[in-house]
Amino acid sequence: MEKSPDRLRTSQILFTLASFVVVVAGLRAASQIVVPFLLATFISITCSAPLFWMRGKGIPAWLAILVVMVGIILIGFIITSLLGNSIDDFSKNIPRYGAVLNGQYRNLLFWVEEKGVDVSNLELVEIFNPQKAMQLVAKFFNSLGEVLTNGFLIIITVIFMLLEASSIPAKLHSIFRNPDDSLAQIERITANVKNYLAIKTIISLITGVLVAFVLWLMKVDFPLLWGLLAFLLNYVPNIGSIIAAVPAILQALIQHGLGRAAGVAFFFLLINLVMGNAVEPKFMGKGLGLSTLVVFLSLIFWGWVLGPVGMLLSVVLTVTVKIVLESREDTRWAAVLLGSHVPSVSGEVTPDDSPGTDAR
Repeated sequence: MEKSPDRLRTSQILFTLASFVVVVAGLRAASQIVVPFLLATFISITCSAPLFWMRGKGIPAWLAILVVMVGIILIGFIITSLLGNSIDDFSKNIPRYGAVLNGQYRNLLFWVEEKGVDVSNLELVEIFNPQKAMQLVAKFFNSLGEVLTNGFLIIITVIFMLLEASSIPAKLHSIFRNPDDSLAQIERITANVKNYLAIKTIISLITGVLVAFVLWLMKVDFPLLWGLLAFLLNYVPNIGSIIAAVPAILQALIQHGLGRAAGVAFFFLLINLVMGNAVEPKFMGKGLGLSTLVVFLSLIFWGWVLGPVGMLLSVVLTVTVKIVLESREDTRWAAVLLGSHVPSVSGEVTPDDSPGTDAR
């Protein structure tokens, strides 16, 4: 007895959902292996541009890879040397910072009560505990440090990926039935992902350097630490900038009072407005935009699946999925749902009427 088209379609949908659940559960269970592999993949994609540039200049493959890997190791060593002590000192001072913040917060509530507002029954001290923000930052850096303990594994994986990069097109050419069309599609996807990662990394780096420099000028402790946090969280649109600003503002509040904290907040706002709304859209364009809801949900989803690193890579992973969906006609509808812009009748991309954000 043949199944009706509706029952067959329902079965396919249920099978797809079941497969998705199994894959997600597998990723979460194997996160300790998946996270280093994902980091190695994105590092390889980012480093492939200088690698192929050197290959185009006639430099042998082994020497080009050696130069790239020395650069990666050197950058990692500099970051570890500069920030290792800062992270330790910051973690040790969290109890003292928490006591100061709680004292200032209670004084603020007392001042509000003096103005005739009854806040005694609201339990605001328990709900809005500023010490928890500093503890979350320390937990985030500790989790990131645990991932980076697999640095040797990540570097080895990057080396092998870069070694295989030149031979992958030939292998794929022998696999596909229509290699020209399939390879052209894969090259478009890879080029879009590579361009996105390169532009995002450069802009995030500039943002982190500007934040560290401003905090150093304002004599806020641990400027390199907050610059690194701004660099990492700049991969998360809108939400990341707010999260990165909170601990730096609290640090300025602890050290120098409300006036300096307001100044730090102003410069964070200025830097992110300039980089996020002026510089980045000029180079990134509108094609990789994600809606605000998708950004928020991807942050929660990938953070739950892969932990803190998943939160950092959430938008990158979602943008990659969107690029893949856009490459096929039968899945382009899903890419439109993920995006912050809707195509007009003529096929041009126009801004959506609902609030949205670009993947910046």
